[in-house]
Amino acid sequence: MPACTIHLLSLKCPISQFLASLSKASIEPLVVSKVIRWIILPTTISTPALLAQNIHWDILLIVPSTGRLPQTLLSLIEHQWSIQAGVPSRLLADFAALNRKLLHPENRDVPNLTGSLDKPKINQNSAQDLELSPDLRKWIEQFGNQEGKGAVSMLNLLAFKEGMKKEYLKYGAEFAKSVGSRRGGNAKIVGTVIHPQDGTSDSGDGWDEIALAHYPSIWHFADMLASQDYQEANHKYRVGSLKDTFILCTSELAIENLPRESGAKL
Repeated sequence: MPACTIHLLSLKCPISQFLASLSKASIEPLVVSKVIRWIILPTTISTPALLAQNIHWDILLIVPSTGRLPQTLLSLIEHQWSIQAGVPSRLLADFAALNRKLLHPENRDVPNLTGSLDKPKINQNSAQDLELSPDLRKWIEQFGNQEGKGAVSMLNLLAFKEGMKKEYLKYGAEFAKSVGSRRGGNAKIVGTVIHPQDGTSDSGDGWDEIALAHYPSIWHFADMLASQDYQEANHKYRVGSLKDTFILCTSELAIENLPRESGAKL
């Protein structure tokens, strides 16, 4: 199973400058994405590294290797959090071509919203359980009506309660079969966390899996959260199986739309 490294980066420089350096570096990233917003904050695992001093993350970078980033990039980074995961080779085969199709779909390939957002009920609970809380809905409306017009990628880190991974897998099956896929949801990268002993990344203590989930728009994500069928699967299989989790909303399209130097290979 190929190993990938997931990097969260807080930059010392403008994103465009980092991308220019990345385009000249000797690495071929799978994903380069602009960090938009926390959807769920971690509660116990990796919180000092991820949340201390109100760190603002700028870039999600996923590379198909476990080596350190080149010094030319490290010199542009203020803070870095990295974790390694083994990703099934079937997900990495032709990933670039498949990802382009997800990010730039034909109109006929984007599912219509199911109407869940048209219902007046808004869940009054916290978004920690992946429900459409009032605060989350307000942000989605602002983001979706302004810069958030296209696809989003949600980075998920997962830690399972003892013996509960099988329950979460049932949630994953429901997501792929109907509750996520009918809204265009696609778990395009899924991996098992590796705990390296050489200090090449965060130890990953406590985290079990990573997943990068694609949605055609933030509205499709919201439509899923607001739906009864999703919440039935969420509360039956997902919520009770997790010891801790975080979800970070990112946009690969925001990176694509930034100006590039000629010859950039991203």
